[in-house]
Amino acid sequence: MADFELVTDGLRFPEGPVMMPDGSIVLVEIEPGRITRVQPDGSKETVAEPGGGPNGLALGPDGMLYCCNNGGFDWHENNGMLAPGGIASNYSGGRIERIDPATGAVEVLYKSGDFGCVLRGPNDIVFDAHGGFWFTDHGKMDHKKRIHDVVGIFYAKADGSHLEEVVFPSNNPNGCGLSPDGKWLYAAETYTCRLMKFAVTAPGKVDASAGVGGPGIPVYRPAGWKFFDSLAVEASGNVCVATIGESGISVISPEGELVEFVSTDDVFTTNICFGGEDMRDAYLTLSGTGRLVKTRWNRPGLKLQY
Repeated sequence: MADFELVTDGLRFPEGPVMMPDGSIVLVEIEPGRITRVQPDGSKETVAEPGGGPNGLALGPDGMLYCCNNGGFDWHENNGMLAPGGIASNYSGGRIERIDPATGAVEVLYKSGDFGCVLRGPNDIVFDAHGGFWFTDHGKMDHKKRIHDVVGIFYAKADGSHLEEVVFPSNNPNGCGLSPDGKWLYAAETYTCRLMKFAVTAPGKVDASAGVGGPGIPVYRPAGWKFFDSLAVEASGNVCVATIGESGISVISPEGELVEFVSTDDVFTTNICFGGEDMRDAYLTLSGTGRLVKTRWNRPGLKLQY
């Protein structure tokens, strides 16, 4: 296990960490529907309270935060471990929100039904070099009704003028990221525990015939009791996928080889982001126990577009 330093604790299922220009980390707390800023000294302050289930977060070209809101989960807590369940009884609908980090103002940029798209549980988000963004929809489960959504991967413009479902169907995609040259879109499927890649042919477009079964090309799938969550990309092109269950970070090469597995002590290890002058400071969300931790990574992370 790597040498982890506790940045802060007492968070309620943290996810979506974003390294801010001032050196703070802004992340979501999914259970209370809150966006929180964590300073380097571990102090916390509320940025915004969009409600629902804020999940993925990214800085956009305008300096605003763009949030994938899944509409809310049911929650279970046992022996100090918080865990999401099925669709919330007060589910408020999937949506993409634009949040002003200075004022906390929340604007719904896209909601289900816009541009003919169904948004059930938007999950993770990454901006490309053209100012648009890809995002996954993880969908929802209703255990009482034995329903599990069939969902997809979307592309949208930051000004609210375009939303399109580019990949459908997809097996409950979670984390997403782009290769350093922007030519490949990666998406991690949770329940299949499979990392997929898609050949990007133009902004918001993928090669529909790249794989034998459609646009997606399987890259890697591990053995064991593991499920893939969110991800980040290294400067080298390796993909760092947060892995829940037998928990840690799976570092996967573009060719589909496991470079290393960095173990953690929280079964709900959900996300990772990079920062620091050399991009080797790695911040991980240990969501079940409500912690944000930091470690020195063996290789530099990829600088995001914004």
